[in-house]
Amino acid sequence: MTYKNKIFNENCLDGAIKIPEKAIDLIIADPPYCLGKDYGNNSDKMQSEEYLRWTYKWLDIFIPKLKEDGSLYIFLSWRYSPEIFTYIKKKMLMINEIIWDRRVPSMGGSTRKFSSVHDNIGFFVNSKNYYFNLDKIRIPYDEEVKKARTRTIFIGKKWLELGYNPKDLWSISRIHRQEKERENHPTQKPLEIIDRLILASCPDNGIVLDPFLGSGTTIISAIKNNVNYCGFEINEKYFENIEKRIKNNSNMFNFNNFEIECSL
Repeated sequence: MTYKNKIFNENCLDGAIKIPEKAIDLIIADPPYCLGKDYGNNSDKMQSEEYLRWTYKWLDIFIPKLKEDGSLYIFLSWRYSPEIFTYIKKKMLMINEIIWDRRVPSMGGSTRKFSSVHDNIGFFVNSKNYYFNLDKIRIPYDEEVKKARTRTIFIGKKWLELGYNPKDLWSISRIHRQEKERENHPTQKPLEIIDRLILASCPDNGIVLDPFLGSGTTIISAIKNNVNYCGFEINEKYFENIEKRIKNNSNMFNFNNFEIECSL
């Protein structure tokens, strides 16, 4: 497979032809939010109607790439999530809307509205027979909580031993500039979040596709968690940074099973 474990420095709309239909287990998409951010191009500076048309276009192209039991996670802001979620629901089953609380510190904030401190993550699947492994993403209870729940009715319960479901409200700090994980990208997502998505929704030896690689976190997470990957990044500078990030992390994760091929 010429697309497996490769990343492409091109517009995902042009490169999508490289990916066969029904070949992908999981799509993680973090597209521009239409907030006017600078990604080295005008991709985040469209007018509303143009932005929605563009979004529907890439969704129409990439949703057919998913297997019958495949899943899609899409990051959005509250501004356009209602329209886009409604559109996707015409093609897929919606399982969750996950609210990511970015833990933005209280420092004054907006004076004419409530400050926005969250992102919306839509979780969609192709069929009711979708892959989902809760055990890989359970959050362990501490010993104090375990001790408080030692009543007879709880003894031997799987959830008590392995941990609880993360639920649909995730309070995970955004990546601050001084943090080691931080890359030169305005909307980098924390590795902790992408790890959770991949562990839950990509089977062993499965393949995850990211149409908008950005800082490359999906690739790092895929390699870290022993799944295959492919993806696109239109910005040449970001693409080069992804290559550097992979190499810089080579000592942290087991990269031996992966042939890093970056196709320009």
